[in-house]
Amino acid sequence: MKRHKEKIKRIVLALALVLVISWVIFPLYIMVKISVSSPQEVMTQHPSFLIKDFTPDHWQKVLSGQAIRGPLTKSLAVATISMIITLGIGIPAAYGISHLPKRWGYLALIAIFFTRMFPEVGIALPIAIKFLEWNLLDTNIGLALAHVIRVLPIACWILVGTFQTIPRELEEQAQIDGATKKVVLQRIVLPLSMGGISVAAIFSWLFSWDEFTYALYLCLAQPTLPLKIYYYITRGSWFLTATYATIITIPVVIITYSLQRFLKAGYTAGALKG
Repeated sequence: MKRHKEKIKRIVLALALVLVISWVIFPLYIMVKISVSSPQEVMTQHPSFLIKDFTPDHWQKVLSGQAIRGPLTKSLAVATISMIITLGIGIPAAYGISHLPKRWGYLALIAIFFTRMFPEVGIALPIAIKFLEWNLLDTNIGLALAHVIRVLPIACWILVGTFQTIPRELEEQAQIDGATKKVVLQRIVLPLSMGGISVAAIFSWLFSWDEFTYALYLCLAQPTLPLKIYYYITRGSWFLTATYATIITIPVVIITYSLQRFLKAGYTAGALKG
């Protein structure tokens, strides 16, 4: 009887997992389908679910022109710069917060997250005015610095939780053996924290990659990919919109797959035993 209940439970969980995955993948499939389907197949009263009339025309139109290169290069550069700056600030900040007493560490995180309470529309205009004075308007580094405001609180939250899982005994033992704080951070803490750092890097990159509001205010001559998608949405071009949306999704899949080897539990499991 017990085995029968466990079997039913596994079946229910498997079905629930399939439903969730289908719910997530379905919009992506429709997006890809529209980007590779002919207008006659999509613009009908009862369009088919499967791709029947495949055409690369929409992709050729996007990739063969100059319109895609600038926004794609800008989005890749800004997301990467934003991720590097966020980790450069977030790692030492989160490491310091993780060593504070719990009450003070909690207050520090609340203070960091307090910056996320302000609407980005209200922040973007003053930033644009200040960046105009600093000649950072419509530059990659300027937009990346603006994105750090958006992604740094999330990265700090992830990194603080990561550093708190590392046994303090490892650091204390290394210091007893003569290692400095810098050596402990470089040779013990960071290697054991690669899982959490990778998660923070992924979120930082993704939050910057698809950001729209700051890009709308800070990009004048050269738009990012989200701005380019918005351009075609407002003009009713379904097929080019779907093509650009598919292109903006591809790096997300690639970077997540590339870093998934770090997203494993148990990096610190058994560390004390060693």
